[in-house]
Amino acid sequence: MSRIGKRPINIPAKVEVAIDGQQVAIKGPKGQLSRILPAEVTVEQEGSTILVKAKNDSRPARQRHGLSRTLVSNMVEGVSTGFQRRLEIQGVGYRAQVQGRNLILNVGYSHQVQIEPPEGVQLAVENNTNVIVSGIDKEIVGNTAAKIRAVRPPEVYKGKGIRYAGEVVRRKAGKAGKK
Repeated sequence: MSRIGKRPINIPAKVEVAIDGQQVAIKGPKGQLSRILPAEVTVEQEGSTILVKAKNDSRPARQRHGLSRTLVSNMVEGVSTGFQRRLEIQGVGYRAQVQGRNLILNVGYSHQVQIEPPEGVQLAVENNTNVIVSGIDKEIVGNTAAKIRAVRPPEVYKGKGIRYAGEVVRRKAGKAGKK
């Protein structure tokens, strides 16, 4: 039995939950999310909590129990507070700017890289080097941040590139001088 799956999900004020079989729809101040959960789990609402239970003790049911609980919990948190992912750009001349909804990156290529965010994701830039990806769906926010980081991942010799805030990049020594 999943330890995470057993934990109840508290529903904050101003958040509405609609459960229709395997379809879970959650509406809050930031927006609305819905998801179809696997057939191996059941979802029940008891007062101001949501319980996710495995239908039986089979291996697929146990595998999806904790996952389903986490997905529903992320939906509740997303519509009430939202999610945010911060990226830092390091390197001489490397910078970012927002043009309309799109993100324009100057990261050492001969051209600017333009990234168009998916629906429901907002991009913001602070001090030309800090990019903030925010939205209500944790999965989409994380994927968008990963795509931005993949444009120029941090390299190991000088540390130049795009990294997550707080990410530690292991550095290599480089060439030893002639003797």
